[in-house]
Amino acid sequence: MKTEIFEIRDAKNGEIGGEISGLDLRSLTPESAELEEIRAAIYRNKLIVIRNQELTPAEYVDFTRKLGTPQVYFQDNYHHPDFPEIFVSSNVNEEGKKVGVAGTGHYWHTDCQFQQQPLSLTSISPVVIPQSVRATYYIDMAKVYRALPDELKILVDGSTMIHGGNNRYKVQPSDVDKSLQQLIDYMNEIVPPVKHPAVITHPVTKEKALYMSSGFTMGIEGLTYEENQKAMRALFDFTEREEHVHMHSWDKGDIIIWDNRFLLHKSSQLPPGEKSKSYRIGIYDAYPFYIGIKNENHEN
Repeated sequence: MKTEIFEIRDAKNGEIGGEISGLDLRSLTPESAELEEIRAAIYRNKLIVIRNQELTPAEYVDFTRKLGTPQVYFQDNYHHPDFPEIFVSSNVNEEGKKVGVAGTGHYWHTDCQFQQQPLSLTSISPVVIPQSVRATYYIDMAKVYRALPDELKILVDGSTMIHGGNNRYKVQPSDVDKSLQQLIDYMNEIVPPVKHPAVITHPVTKEKALYMSSGFTMGIEGLTYEENQKAMRALFDFTEREEHVHMHSWDKGDIIIWDNRFLLHKSSQLPPGEKSKSYRIGIYDAYPFYIGIKNENHEN
């Protein structure tokens, strides 16, 4: 691959999304200065796009191993057949066989928010891009936290929120003949509801961010059901305002990486009949997810 001069262009005017060009990710070594610059750019910009990459699945996994520890998602129906680190979002059958899961992430969330150790970073590599715009939408929750009205800031400061992923479970072929209650019991067993601070502090930048999403957050600990219904509606309505939403359109050869501590995201809806396929790799970095949480070893 022909490369140009390595360049990082940071986001402007307090927005998210830096851009890196002139770099072949296959050439990086774990000790390379460029790798450290990529890490710093992720934390500084909250999201980066690395342009003009032509990585095989093996090379993609290898790059993420240099950046941190790739996640193997707990449900194997999402896995690439040869590389379990790759989470496949696809409505494209391969040789007549279904690979991965279609229709993922069409709601506001941050990856693995429903687990004790949420996912530090998420990387996406688009493989099949539909004819219409294929986009991912983001919300900067540090910016949202700073903009919260006083009555909502009082509500979240010092509070603990409860998160769960049961209502996002993707039914598998092995679930045939199981009742809904059996599936709920199964999810409660493998990923029971978890608690995290409503406001987290980033371990690198020390910036504070609201940590909640309409996709996974169930409520604030200690409030009644009625109080939570009112509180969640007010918080979700404010968070998801149009002025808080940033859109990134995918291009062929992009590697997109973002920090889940800062950003909510959701994928765009596809028009009927259009094909789309992307490879996602979750990455645990060297830091705890937020200050005050234990950093566990995620080596596979």
